[in-house]
Amino acid sequence: MNKEEFIRELAKLNINITDKQLKQLDIYYHFLVDENEKYNLTNITKETDVYLKHFYDSLTIVKSISLSNQYICDVGTGAGFPGMVLKIIFPNIKIDLLDATAKKCSFLNQLINKLELKNINVINDRAELYSRENREKYDIVTSRAVAPLKHLLEYSVPMLKIDGKFIALKSNITDELQNIDNYYKKLFLKNEKIIEFKLPNELSNRTIYEVSKTKSTSLIYPRPYSQIKKKDI
Repeated sequence: MNKEEFIRELAKLNINITDKQLKQLDIYYHFLVDENEKYNLTNITKETDVYLKHFYDSLTIVKSISLSNQYICDVGTGAGFPGMVLKIIFPNIKIDLLDATAKKCSFLNQLINKLELKNINVINDRAELYSRENREKYDIVTSRAVAPLKHLLEYSVPMLKIDGKFIALKSNITDELQNIDNYYKKLFLKNEKIIEFKLPNELSNRTIYEVSKTKSTSLIYPRPYSQIKKKDI
């Protein structure tokens, strides 16, 4: 996806990107490539691929929800996808980028300084540990291609305010939805929304998964990672 195609496809999502934002994404791309060997950030480095598979893909979240002034946590943000891209395009949001890898957090902090972004924080912690200490804090928790859906729900839902939304950006989730009803019951989730589509140009499958939280989460969640990995709730 070249930049002209990127602009055109964003318009179809009702995103009218500014020259400043295009410049910020250009800085992002070049810094990502320059620092990639040092930080092991991504296997995708060709410019057209980054614009399609990282930048555009991150912004498809707007197929599910409008972004303006919400407080968001991006779990397992890695090199900043989707959280950094969302902050560039929707500057009025407040966002925390959560990742367990210190080198990736260092990269993100340097990028934030280069782009002179405000109301964006990088948190170096494991999701299940951070979640236990930051309950009912966020309007939206999102994650892109990080972990099994059940694990993400247990990490993320405790961090949501009541009526907050968890939104996962994934490829195909058919298998991950098997035997998930107990998670909805015990984590007090409802209003499941699943949006399936194909990325432009290469036509690979994508899925946006959204659920809403209806009540406060029990303090027993999230469990330690060893339990989350071993046994469903």
